[in-house]
Amino acid sequence: MRDVELHMVAAPKAVPELRHRLHGYDYDVRLCATELLTNVIEHVGGGTPVRVRLVGLDGPGRTRVEVTDPDPRRMPALLSAAETAECGRGLVLVAALAERWGVERGPGGKTVWCEVVGNEPTSARSSLGSYVPT
Repeated sequence: MRDVELHMVAAPKAVPELRHRLHGYDYDVRLCATELLTNVIEHVGGGTPVRVRLVGLDGPGRTRVEVTDPDPRRMPALLSAAETAECGRGLVLVAALAERWGVERGPGGKTVWCEVVGNEPTSARSSLGSYVPT
């Protein structure tokens, strides 16, 4: 796959737009990218300018997904959502689908990233059932 860099505004309408623009990528890559974008919307705020990058890594089907926002203070945290909660599972999904993930803080913001290996069955993937992002 090709490397991609997109500049967009974090807003609810940007989520399906991002999913559409990444159409040629593996489902897990698209899901991780949209979940990281949704985290910016929810925790930094709608209207925040973001950069979304997808970079091919060494090895077949390996992709690094990065979402950069200008707020270095609000750091993502992997939390357990209550069974009845309607939100709070974004990073749980990213952690389950990605080989690894993390955050890099810089003077102008932070980048939340993950590395996804496409087309490899995992127990985490099968336990997610038929989740469809909204």
